Amino acid sequence: MDSIVAAEKIDCFAKNGFVHVPNVLTQDEVRTYHAAALEAAEQVACLSDRPVFTQLVNIWQNSGPMRNLTLHPKVAAIAAALAQTQLRLWHDQILIKKPHNNAATEFHQDQPYWPHLESTHPISAWIALCDVPVEKGCMTFLPGSQHRTDLPAQNLSSATSLFEICPDLIWEQRITVPLKAGDCTFHHGRCAHMATPNNTDEPRVAHVVIYMDAGTKFSGAEHVVTKPLGLKPGDPLNGPMFPELG
Repeated sequence: MDSIVAAEKIDCFAKNGFVHVPNVLTQDEVRTYHAAALEAAEQVACLSDRPVFTQLVNIWQNSGPMRNLTLHPKVAAIAAALAQTQLRLWHDQILIKKPHNNAATEFHQDQPYWPHLESTHPISAWIALCDVPVEKGCMTFLPGSQHRTDLPAQNLSSATSLFEICPDLIWEQRITVPLKAGDCTFHHGRCAHMATPNNTDEPRVAHVVIYMDAGTKFSGAEHVVTKPLGLKPGDPLNGPMFPELG
């Protein structure tokens, strides 16, 4: 399982809850998926008035090129190697920050938003489809915060929400990771992170593929992905909507 990624990357992920993996996509792939992401956004009129980002969830079900990226075998294999377990797709999302959006995506953990039971190794692949320097909206992580598994959902628009819930995290190291187009960061669903504003003249285009443990079950909490599925608490999250990958 771990041959696709160096042992030190796996160790770094286990310790810090995130890791940077360069050159996951070729530049030809970057050009293809960047164009497809922008086309998908235009088709659903998503370059709109949202202040922080444009978000398209489960785009893999409606766009052939983006389906290829979401189900990309290399991305999935790296995620499985880092998580050290078998994974399923939870969902994907295109995230586009408009030029000069003047708003950060504030520190938060992802997993508290998800209706998951028995998923201890959730992992997200954040794929840069353009160069993402600090000025364009790259990610900052709190190393080791994935071990804080007891925190409720935080407010994405509040710079203080996470730290009001868990004041100890104010004093933790923060690591900012600018990315070249085709690079990825992989982060645990409990690793706290934020993204800077996009202060450039071009949109910041990223695609996120989110994986969960293969045996994850539905908690019963409301979520846009599971709402139309008629699931009962304790039902497995499997089948065509949640293919096994990696």
